[in-house]
Amino acid sequence: SSYIVIHKKKIPTYFPPQFSSTLKLIEKKTLIGEPKNNMSGQPNDQKSDPTPPPFDPSKPSVPISYPIKTLEDLENGSYYKSFHYPFNKSSVPLRPNTGLAQRPRVLVCHDMQGGYVDDKWIQGGENSGAYAIWHWYLIDVFVYFSHYLVTLPPPCWTNTAHTHGVKVLGTFIVEGEEGTATCNKMLSTKESAHKYAELLVELAVALGFDGWLLNMEVDLAISQIPNLKEFVSYLTQTMHSSVPGSLVIWYDSVTIDGTLSWQNQLNEENKPFFDISDGIFVNYLWEEDGPKLSATVAGDRKLDVYMGIDVFGRGTYGGGQWTTNVALDVIKKDEVSAAIFAPGWVYETKQPPDFQTAQNRWWSLVEKSWGIVQNYPKTLPFYSNFDQGRGNHISVDGAQVLSTQWNNISSQTFQPFLEYVDDSTSKTIEVRVESMNWFMNGSFKEASFNGGGNITFKGTLEAGASFSTRLFSGELLMGPLPIYFTYSVNSEGNSQLGLSLEFSSETEGKKKLFLASQGTNQFSSEVLMPRRLTTPDNAPGWVMQEVSIAMNGYTLTEIHAVCYKQQPEISNTTEYFAVLGDIKISTSSKNTEFPPSTSWIVNGQDIEWGTSQGSKTLSLKISWKSEDEKGPLFPKYNIYIEKLPKQSIRTLRGTLESVREYIGVAHIEAFYVSQLVIPSDTSSLKFIIQVCNVDGTSQNLDDAPFFQLDVQSSTNILSLLFGCLPSLVKNIIAYL
Repeated sequence: SSYIVIHKKKIPTYFPPQFSSTLKLIEKKTLIGEPKNNMSGQPNDQKSDPTPPPFDPSKPSVPISYPIKTLEDLENGSYYKSFHYPFNKSSVPLRPNTGLAQRPRVLVCHDMQGGYVDDKWIQGGENSGAYAIWHWYLIDVFVYFSHYLVTLPPPCWTNTAHTHGVKVLGTFIVEGEEGTATCNKMLSTKESAHKYAELLVELAVALGFDGWLLNMEVDLAISQIPNLKEFVSYLTQTMHSSVPGSLVIWYDSVTIDGTLSWQNQLNEENKPFFDISDGIFVNYLWEEDGPKLSATVAGDRKLDVYMGIDVFGRGTYGGGQWTTNVALDVIKKDEVSAAIFAPGWVYETKQPPDFQTAQNRWWSLVEKSWGIVQNYPKTLPFYSNFDQGRGNHISVDGAQVLSTQWNNISSQTFQPFLEYVDDSTSKTIEVRVESMNWFMNGSFKEASFNGGGNITFKGTLEAGASFSTRLFSGELLMGPLPIYFTYSVNSEGNSQLGLSLEFSSETEGKKKLFLASQGTNQFSSEVLMPRRLTTPDNAPGWVMQEVSIAMNGYTLTEIHAVCYKQQPEISNTTEYFAVLGDIKISTSSKNTEFPPSTSWIVNGQDIEWGTSQGSKTLSLKISWKSEDEKGPLFPKYNIYIEKLPKQSIRTLRGTLESVREYIGVAHIEAFYVSQLVIPSDTSSLKFIIQVCNVDGTSQNLDDAPFFQLDVQSSTNILSLLFGCLPSLVKNIIAYL
């Protein structure tokens, strides 16, 4: 072991033998404050292994994401034979025709703690403080980076990035002696270069992401360059034909003469690789004139030049960290694109006062410099419950179903465009996305209406005053039919929360509408009063409201939340508190009609019984699919379990005595249950699969598909066969 000093801390770092010759050089550069001339994150991140699949990846276990480490594993296709492979497929496709905007773009390269940390748990982890990104409206391209040969993005990142219209790239990187050996084999012939390019394309297609960042951090023989160009060109072309809109980005590393030499600009040494790919990620040690010089060389492709910025600040122009905007301003001025490397700096270095505040402050620098690059809503239905993919509770339709820590970035819905205010004393209302339960009037309230997030508005507001803040910036063209706005609010006292909508038309100009649940005359815009919907009995305090709007020919451009007080005043207090639970925009006011349980084929596989501390345990994979192959696709499924007591086994659909426990969420049509503890008086287990629609609605649990398993025997042949029966036979059994 050796030690490297980072930010004045001594961190033990293991280096394999092949790196021993360069260890002293790395230490020297880090100690004297010089940046490493490569694309690494913190040096100790280089060889930090993610937790591998337990024992054998072909054996059933809790699904995780992991990289491919060797050319042999890439070639033999062992990844596809893994138990974990189906779980690693993303479930959210990128919207059709999502091309790159013809303006300077923002690429974000995520490199944190070696990769595959809390995000490797595909079905979610147990860390409410896990890292996440929620400023997707400031990003065009997201790269998942680590120092393994083939870095495959965990599906949670692809799912939420695609939701927000952001492309996702994996990373192919070669480094050190092992990288040289890899290139000797991969680039031995034109045919071998094509073969390995095809294998990378197959992975992107199979897992549903959008391309690759190529980082060749080795010296090559000049004789290998023609086949390297074949590899890059063939990979780019084949990605384009296989995944329309895909990208292959070249990292500024090896040059056209085979020398590993970071140019820190686009020039004749690296331009041949730029010419046969979709862009270049320029190393982050550029000088002030780097963007302008690169733009000149790129010509009409200057937007495909992504100037690197290391947020850790190691030699990067402007210093990164809290002055990252200095580099962004120069890049934007010279009309090229930006590549922000390791924004997890905020999280890794524990910037005060807390991660959420520091994260919002840092990304506000990006917004002030670059502006918004993604707009939504664009299409319908549109839904957001403001869930950031982490928290200490989960709710469904206003009722809390989980009260423990969790994290799952796949659970993010559309994230709000909340503006960061540096001086909290300058505003009367504090606006914050919350994932924790809040305390009010001597008791804890259930903070969320759906999922694990909400927006809270807390502060003081005088009578007759109001406070407005931006929620979304959209590009939704309105048609001849009305659309429906539905939202949920939980407030205290006379605190009221409404929505302000701004529309624009080329012929009619701008128009504002204000949705207010209580009559008010303090707003100049046209006021619409929503109708109050029936709220579930188990959602006390929540009020659901809906209004229909017809604005044919207009485009919805802004949605703001507006805080105000009920009139006339019913108390003299200036305290204000309200929670916005969710917001839905759709073309119909009717509830979603979910397929009946009898139209699903549900199976249990890999059933394994065991014991733990004297109790029986169960592990199994549950999978389901609709009998109607042309039926609708659903974005997620809540998984519940009923542990049916022995005296109630005769009732197939459960009893009043049984309790439905939430055990997780699936974003594909499968879920793995691991080491479930079974009480001794349990006769059978009923796993319920609650189907959830993209508009935030959820199927009634009594109507949801399920898989039932008898605890008294190690296998339940009847239950296994039941899932395979035709729907007619199922209906007969259910009727009986």
